Amino acid sequence: MSKKIKVPRFKAELGYQTTPERSALMSKIKSKETKPEISLRKELWKEGIRYRINVKELPSCPDIVIRKHKLVIFVDGEFWHGYEWEIKKKKIKANRDFWIPKIERNMQRDKQNNLELERMGYTVLRFWEHQIKKELTNCIMQIKNIVNQGV
Repeated sequence: MSKKIKVPRFKAELGYQTTPERSALMSKIKSKETKPEISLRKELWKEGIRYRINVKELPSCPDIVIRKHKLVIFVDGEFWHGYEWEIKKKKIKANRDFWIPKIERNMQRDKQNNLELERMGYTVLRFWEHQIKKELTNCIMQIKNIVNQGV
């Protein structure tokens, strides 16, 4: 495994600045119970697929766990988990020395957690938020295919 990426602390004395408005916006970002996550869960429930949420005993506390089929599902935010990262990282203007290592460390951690979960015998599915919003039926079909294989 590659060397762990070091993320600096976000402190003004280290040269990182943010406006009060930006700080207020950032404080409203949720890590659990997001709209895409809830819509995926509602659709799974309608399909008769039962699950647990945010299972702390598993690495990285997956958003959705279907234990019967050893399936874990993550709903990843595009910014936080590096969707189209090589393009997006060029567009980061403020506090680049913080945000680039932060996102790259998140991506590195996602890969490590995937490997650990797979070693434990789980199938790992990761969906981007935009996939849930725009292609929910396709996401549900992928999940159902895995669930139906294990019947």
